Amino acid sequence: MATKIRLARGGAKKRPYYRIVVADVRAPRDGRFIEKVGSYDPMLPKDSENRVQLNVERIQHWLANGAQPTDRVHRFLDDAGLLKRAPRNNPKKAEMGQKAKEKLAAKKQAEEEAAAAAAEASE
Repeated sequence: MATKIRLARGGAKKRPYYRIVVADVRAPRDGRFIEKVGSYDPMLPKDSENRVQLNVERIQHWLANGAQPTDRVHRFLDDAGLLKRAPRNNPKKAEMGQKAKEKLAAKKQAEEEAAAAAAEASE
């Protein structure tokens, strides 16, 4: 059985609270899970020790049995020193799309033509 260590959302509307659970990959996000191994409260300040709570022994047990953490849980485990997460880099993230580049080029060309026409009119 393939298992994941992931977040299951709880709490009220606009007041999220997450349980860190071990669940079958086929189970729904907030549905059936095998074991609760921690919690995450994003409403608390980032420096609060109660923001992320982990049951380290059980998490190590599940990792040894092949459970794969999701990206967000992997970050929590990296902060706790249980796993090492390689930093990610996406240098093309800030680049504009092809259509945006074409629009920008057309806009620059129109401005140059307008400036040239204004220069001819002034002479």
